[in-house]
Formats: sequence, structure tokens, C-alpha cells
Amino acid sequence: MGFIRALFGQACGASGTLIAWLLEVCVRLFRFALPVLVVFTLNVFTQGQDGRLLVTQKGDRSLAIVDPAAGKVIVSVPDGGVTGHEVIASTDGRLAYVPIYGNSGVGKPGTDGRTLTVIDIASHKVVNSIDFGSGVRPHCPLIGPKDGLLYVTTELNQTVTVIDPKTLKIVGYIPTGQAESHMLALSHDGQRGYTANVGPGTVSVLDVAGRKLLKVIHVSGNTQRIAISNDDRWVFTADQTKPQLVAIDTAKNEASRWIKLEGIAFGTAPTPDGRWLLVTLPDQNKVAVVGMNSMQVMRTIALGAGVYPQEIVVRPDGKAAYVSCMHSNQVAEIDLGTWTLTRLIETGKDTDGLAWAAGR
Repeated sequence: MGFIRALFGQACGASGTLIAWLLEVCVRLFRFALPVLVVFTLNVFTQGQDGRLLVTQKGDRSLAIVDPAAGKVIVSVPDGGVTGHEVIASTDGRLAYVPIYGNSGVGKPGTDGRTLTVIDIASHKVVNSIDFGSGVRPHCPLIGPKDGLLYVTTELNQTVTVIDPKTLKIVGYIPTGQAESHMLALSHDGQRGYTANVGPGTVSVLDVAGRKLLKVIHVSGNTQRIAISNDDRWVFTADQTKPQLVAIDTAKNEASRWIKLEGIAFGTAPTPDGRWLLVTLPDQNKVAVVGMNSMQVMRTIALGAGVYPQEIVVRPDGKAAYVSCMHSNQVAEIDLGTWTLTRLIETGKDTDGLAWAAGR
């Protein structure tokens, strides 16, 4: 109000003129508006581009931090073990959690990892680690959507280990009742967990809050990976004996739909709008797009010869998906508006696990 009264006085005072008063108003308004305009413009141009793509480099024993806007690796941070397969970011985008699995594939002879590495994304440094106490082959990490706890599959103990990320202390275990509980999906309300148990070909249904096993569902002779629909109605896992996805009805906790594919599937991820499920087909070097309503493949996207796609992460704004390509040491970027491959990003030897770290 003081500013307005001062201007009014300038307009009506004997020494001022109307033209001088108007010029003064324009100058003062410009000085006020310019910083606001600059901040607004910067926000527009950086929106959706300030996050980071995290990529495990199994062959390099490191974690790549990728600038998705530039399509380049900013830095590769040694993960301190042999070796990290999967990664998840803290909800604030500050930290990356990388379980150190071992030097072999699931169910195969090799070393048994027993630690999890904590990496500060901004400083590009290892800042802590967690010891599970014995060789358990920790693999898939997820952040609980409601409680903020860190959940990690620990295969050799047939459990999901629960960690408080604030203290980095183990606070509990959830039994899966099955060997090779490799990957984990959590319901969006945080009440249920589902593990894909590779060799047994089963899915374990977990009571997360109660930390107990509810049911084991047989789906195949061998299964890989797992994803849950945005409405928590369906859980999907990839049959490794037939070219099909198995869809589990979570209300009944039983396999009820089978989605035919042109090849054996691997990683799956839903789009944020809930309309599509993206599916990697490693031997075909493609990504299939399944309609959630039709439960059928609606289109496929070729990624190039010999890339061998593995895992998929969808950008939170729903405009792009990133696909790890293990044999070509790249990440494929897919435009979800046009369903086209936009580029291949060089990301390091044996590119595998992916996660999105929110911008800060």
C-alpha cells in the first residue's frame, strides 16, 4: 500500500507530471517482474529434465548416473562389489541403493553377495553400506510407497529383507516360502508384495505390514520378472517356458489370464496412465505394448539387432520409457507419444538394472 500511495503522490504533486509518473511506474513494474519472469522461464525449460536415470553396469561393477536430457553418462560410480544388478533411488532423489548380488545368474553357481551399497547421487560417492550378515544374494530393492522403508529380495534366505533407510538397520523379514525370489512388486497402498520365484515358477503373495506369506501361486515351470498394474488389480510375470505373460488376478490370488507374445518375455512396466504394459522381448530385440483393457499386444517397437533388451523404467511424466540393452551396452529411449525409438544411449558394459531418481 505504501508503494501505491507514493506513486499516487507523485502523480498529483505539483512537481510531477503525468508522463514522468507513468515512466516511473513502468520502470518499477519491470524491476519487480523481471526476476519472476526469469524463474518462470527456467522452470518451464527444465521441467521433466532435472531427474537422473540410474543404470547398473554389471560388467564394470559400477552405477552409471545418466543425464536423460543430454543422453549421456555423467559419471560411473564403482559400487564396491561383485556386482550390483538392480538399483532404486530414494524418494527425494538423493541416494541410490545398489544390492551386491554376486558374480552369477539366478540359481547358478557363483559368489553370494551380502551387502548393499548406498551412493550419493549429487556427489557421485559411496556414502554407506549395509551388511546382511551372510551371503544372501540381495537383488531387487524397492521403496515402500506408504512407509518409506527399503525392501530387498534376499534369495538364499527365501525372504524379503526390510530396512529402515534412515538408520540403515534391518528391521524385519518377510518369508517368501520359495527359492530364487528374484524380483519384487509392491501394491500402491503398500499392503501387498509379490515375488517372482524363478526356478520354482511361482509367485509369492506377501502381507507386507504383517510380514507373512499369504499364498504361493504356481504359474509356470520357470518365470522371470514381475510388475503390478496401477490399480493393483493385476500382477504380471513372464513365463520362461512359453511366449506368454501370466496375469494374476489379485482379488483371487490366482493366474487367470495368459497374454500371447511373439517371443519369450522378460521385463515389464506399466505406463503412468495405466493404459499400457511395456514388455521386453530379448530374443526379438523388441518391446511389446500390451493394452491393459484388451490384454493383447497392440504394437511392437524394434530396438535394433543384437541389443537384447532387459528391464524397463518409465519416466514419471509418461513421455518416455528407457530400456536396458545388455548385449549392446546401451539404454534405448522410446517416445511414448509416437511409439518410436528416439535414440540409444551408451551406458556401459552389461547394462542391466534401471531406476529413475527424482530431480531436486
